[in-house]
Amino acid sequence: MTDPDELRTVGELGDADGLDDSDGSDGSDRRESFRPAPGEIPTSPGVYRFSDRHGRVLYIGKAKNLRARLANYFQPLRSIPPRTRRMLALAASVDWTVVATDTESLVLEHTWITEFQPPFNVQFKDDKTYPYLAVTLRDEAPRLLITRNEKIRGARYFGPYPKVWALRETTALLQQAFPIRTCNDADYKRAMQSGRPCLAGQIGRCDGPCSGRIGVEEHRHRVEELVGFLNGGDATHLRALQREMRDAAVEQRYEEAARLRDQVTAVEHVMERNSVALPLDADLDVFGLKSDELSAAAHQFIIRGGRIRGERSWIVDVELDDSPSTLLEQVVQSAYEGEREPPPEILVPVLPKGVEALEAALRARRPRGGRVRVRVPERGDKAQLMSRATLNAGEHLLRHRLKRAADITARTDALAELQRALGMSEPPLRIECIDVSHLQGTGVVASLVVFEDGLPAKGAYRKYRIEQTRDDTDSIHQVVARRAAQLNELRERAEQDPEAAIAVGRYRERPQLLIVDGGAPQVAAAHRALSEAGIDDVFLIGVAKRLEELWLPDDPFPVILPRGSEALFLVQRARDEAHRFAITFQRQRRSTALASRLTEVPGLGPKRVRALLKHFGSVTRLRAASAAEIAAWPGIGPALAEVVHRHLESLDGPDGGLGGPRGTSTLDAEQPDIEPEGSTS
Repeated sequence: MTDPDELRTVGELGDADGLDDSDGSDGSDRRESFRPAPGEIPTSPGVYRFSDRHGRVLYIGKAKNLRARLANYFQPLRSIPPRTRRMLALAASVDWTVVATDTESLVLEHTWITEFQPPFNVQFKDDKTYPYLAVTLRDEAPRLLITRNEKIRGARYFGPYPKVWALRETTALLQQAFPIRTCNDADYKRAMQSGRPCLAGQIGRCDGPCSGRIGVEEHRHRVEELVGFLNGGDATHLRALQREMRDAAVEQRYEEAARLRDQVTAVEHVMERNSVALPLDADLDVFGLKSDELSAAAHQFIIRGGRIRGERSWIVDVELDDSPSTLLEQVVQSAYEGEREPPPEILVPVLPKGVEALEAALRARRPRGGRVRVRVPERGDKAQLMSRATLNAGEHLLRHRLKRAADITARTDALAELQRALGMSEPPLRIECIDVSHLQGTGVVASLVVFEDGLPAKGAYRKYRIEQTRDDTDSIHQVVARRAAQLNELRERAEQDPEAAIAVGRYRERPQLLIVDGGAPQVAAAHRALSEAGIDDVFLIGVAKRLEELWLPDDPFPVILPRGSEALFLVQRARDEAHRFAITFQRQRRSTALASRLTEVPGLGPKRVRALLKHFGSVTRLRAASAAEIAAWPGIGPALAEVVHRHLESLDGPDGGLGGPRGTSTLDAEQPDIEPEGSTS
């Protein structure tokens, strides 16, 4: 990726727009017009593109962390180099594509720079290609090459790979693991005709038939093993290296362990499959889909000649009866409207019900009625591409929801529509939403999230531990009763001293609307808790998940809001945020409890426990790991790993016996006046 300081000035573009590098006002105004909202940019690796008002791509770059990288372009203008300011002054939009690894982003960046020729990029302009590993299968004694020539007849290619140094190191390593011919064709022919080993064979650097130590058939068998390894079908040699590395470390042969570690790293680089590079004859489209109850986002990768040549994302409204299959059929049909021609192969996450009719309709759009096949990829590079398309669809849906939530007009309409639909006397400027989370009845917790003027007020969020409960309705009753006690305390303080009431904190302000996640039973439990506390000025509703209907106390029929209404979108956001916050707290409690139990294992201190949990990523993965997998972590030998594995198996319950006893909950005696997101009651 080109650094901003390396951006070259495009004089003709700047002169045409009449911009001056010394004057940052124009550039600042332009940046504000397309600056992404906070939190909209993902922290994943990816490729970003700046375009001008005509849609012309100005600059393409890659980043390991898109959010951190793009933040550099929205600093104060005086801290940005002049040539970067020139590019930003011409830009009118910024977009990005998420990938899985930095390697994928590098290859995708190269492909798009070659495709779009952006004027502010200086790298990859000479149409250089990446190196491949090639096995010359057509030869009598095939050999392994590092080459940029993609037209060797009869060769099997692997790659491309952006890390040339890793290829060189790994080629030498592969020659050790799979001893095959290394000498050139002339030396090989001369050796086979004369019966004397080739020069490389005489010094022990060639293991082909020309060395006199192996026959042609046995050599061919080794080549087939090598191809299988490079094709990802056989990782036996990699596992053997990893096993030797661990054994060397346990036996304190550290120099040998370090050498083996470097070899493992080199082999892993070769085994790293690049999901944005397919065979050169691959022409296909990949569709990813991500949806919620109201909207769906579709993302299309356009693959031509084995490379991503383009992409597009769009939003689709979701109706009540729309299944993923129905949505995909609509998405694929809309993608080829007008003059767009479908490719021979189309990849989707699930097959539409009428896939035969869809294929026939798409076939009719091809000039000569060529075959069109719609299918779901099961494994390999195409399956990885599908996961990237789905990931980008999710990012697009998130951006759509954030943009919609940030629209002040839409928020005002949502509050007014909620007031009319529910028959409230005033708009719900403060909304609180409660959700309960547990794991098969254990580890029960609850969350309370707050929306003020239609936006999350995260400083007012609350967490609740529920130590003993009978069911979800009892949990809802307990949490609402505790919240009602806080509201009554606020009222008493306000009556005694209005100034003291202000100091109590934002989260104790009185809501106009209280939402619980659930239907009529949950609403009845919450209503009973409010009535017991003598609170009758807080409007209460429940939101059921499947049909998104709103339930009111003592009303046998729900309120049905229009599917595309801003009011339903606001209620859904509050419910989803409460759900997310409750699940996060529940997982934190399980992880903390498991870490506490693991410290009971002799030889396993808090530092090692934290390292283990970080390495495996979650409590569930750690409990599912075998003793050998635990032993693979540095600093934990086989004996200690076996003890840890037995200790994990001894923990009872679906969450490791960490759910705690069940009974009645009590309100914590003392609470701070103001608590940030994550505080617990």
